Amino acid sequence: MATSLKIDDDLKSRVQQLASQRQRSAHWIMLEAIKQYVDREEAQESFKREALASWSAYQETGRHLTGQEVRTWLSTWGADDEKAMPECHE
Repeated sequence: MATSLKIDDDLKSRVQQLASQRQRSAHWIMLEAIKQYVDREEAQESFKREALASWSAYQETGRHLTGQEVRTWLSTWGADDEKAMPECHE
């Protein structure tokens, strides 16, 4: 799918300068920038959906872990006595 993109002269110059510094084409720089933006925005949307689902589940059940419980559990990661995730509670 071919798509044209209009950018102002200043941005075009910046892209061309960066492309030259990186020994890449301006086309590659622009595609990479768009890919990284889309990846970041998709990840943000996924995080938002997951957070809303978690909030909904909490509102329905009241089951949760406190921040301190999570921090205590995470502090054991990689240790010889690594703990299993604590059980959620009301």
